[in-house]
Amino acid sequence: MKERHYESVVLINAALEDEKIQEIIGKIKEMLINGGVTNLEVEDWGRKRLAYAVKKSKTGYYALFRYISTPDFISKIERYFNLNEQIYRSLTIQLSKEDIAYNATKSLENENVPEEIELDPTSEIVEDETEITFEENVTDENE
Repeated sequence: MKERHYESVVLINAALEDEKIQEIIGKIKEMLINGGVTNLEVEDWGRKRLAYAVKKSKTGYYALFRYISTPDFISKIERYFNLNEQIYRSLTIQLSKEDIAYNATKSLENENVPEEIELDPTSEIVEDETEITFEENVTDENE
């Protein structure tokens, strides 16, 4: 079968501890890798406030997975999403050529962004000791 590009977004119960959420995301990654997907990318979007309550919860934890897979594997991963009680919602779509091109340019832009520079806390900050003087033409009103 021909492999296609897919994107899956899952909404996880945000009331869980961070370790448990990362465990669920790790389990999804493991299933995807064991299922033979290639070019797996994971974006952790974090906790977000929901527009409306889902299973009586007003917040959710989002994670996005981009990968290349065969269509028959998609039904297996969606079945896992539906059976896991901690995953409130999921959505898997097949990406179009335009979406693939956009994601490729977006990832290239992210690679070119310089990372934040961390300062060594033991290093000294040297300030420039140049004095700045201003000449003022002020006339005294009493003169």
